[in-house]
Formats: sequence, structure tokens, C-alpha cells
Amino acid sequence: MSEDGFHVHGPHDHELEHAQQGGHGSGGMINQIAMFTAIIATVGAIFSYMGGATQANAGLYKNNAAIKKTEASNQWNFYQAKSTKQALAELARDLAPEAKQPTYQAKVERYEKEKGDIKLVAEKLENEATEWDHQSDEQMHQHHRWAQATTVLQVAIALAAIALLTKKKWLEYAMFGAGGVGLVIGGVAAMHI
Repeated sequence: MSEDGFHVHGPHDHELEHAQQGGHGSGGMINQIAMFTAIIATVGAIFSYMGGATQANAGLYKNNAAIKKTEASNQWNFYQAKSTKQALAELARDLAPEAKQPTYQAKVERYEKEKGDIKLVAEKLENEATEWDHQSDEQMHQHHRWAQATTVLQVAIALAAIALLTKKKWLEYAMFGAGGVGLVIGGVAAMHI
């Protein structure tokens, strides 16, 4: 301002003053979009973290399932070995003189009991593997939900940038709509749906 009270400034200065004073029009729109973008970016970062965590859990659970399947397979191999020994003991019993048959019959009965115990362990391990697989699938489903929510929030941020550049009100509405959809999908992920 000069000494006689006359003040001259350019259009850019006028726009900055208008925005600082909380003016209406593009300044209000800029502030609103900037705040929306900051909030959605923060929520998107949290969703992205959750997506990564659920993906890591899914891999861990799938690994646990593979370990249990291997342990079950080992037990079934052990079961098969006992079955082979039992079959040999039965053959020896049938071919042995009568005096030695009770010895082989005792082995047959022992192998039969051992096979029953091994079978229980193998079936338990198979059930554990199935449960780990199920948990892995659930985690991957939840991961996909977090990824969908993050993607929609990124689209909302992109729409915010375009809305700022073009100053189109309909893009601002689209930005809010996409942000809302992203938040809903994130809520669905949090509820394990």
C-alpha cells in the first residue's frame, strides 16, 4: 500500500489473499480437496499396511499347511512300512511251523496296533493342514479386500488432483464418491467379509 492509501496487486496476489481469508470459490475448494487428500492418503496407507499384513499371514499359513501335509505324508509312509512288515509277518506265520506261528502272530497284532496309532496321528496332521489352508484362504480373501480399498482410495486421490487442476465441481463429487466407496470396502475388509 502506498502513502496515499492506494493499493495495487496482481490477480495471483488477489487469489492468495482470498484463499487466506477463507474465501469462497476456488480457495475453499482447494482447502477442502487438500484436507480430503491428506485424510484419504493416511487411511490408504493404513489399508495398504493391512493388505500387506494379511498377505504375509496367508503365506505363513500356507507354509504351515505344507509342513503339516509333509508330516502327514511321513506318517502315511510309516504306516505303509508297518503294513509291509505286517504282511511279511503274516506270510511268515502262515509258512512257519506251528510252534513258531504264535511268535509271528504276536508281530502281526503289534503291527496292526502300531498302524492304528500311526493312522490317528496322520489323520490329525491332515486335519491341521486343512485348517491352515482354510485360514490361508481367508487371509488372502481379506488381503484382496484391503487391496481393493487401497486402489479405490488411490483413484480418489487422482481425482482430487484432476479436480484441483480443472476446478470442475463434478470431479470433486466423484472424488468424494470414490473416497466413500474406498472407505466402505475397507470397512468390509475390517469385518472379514
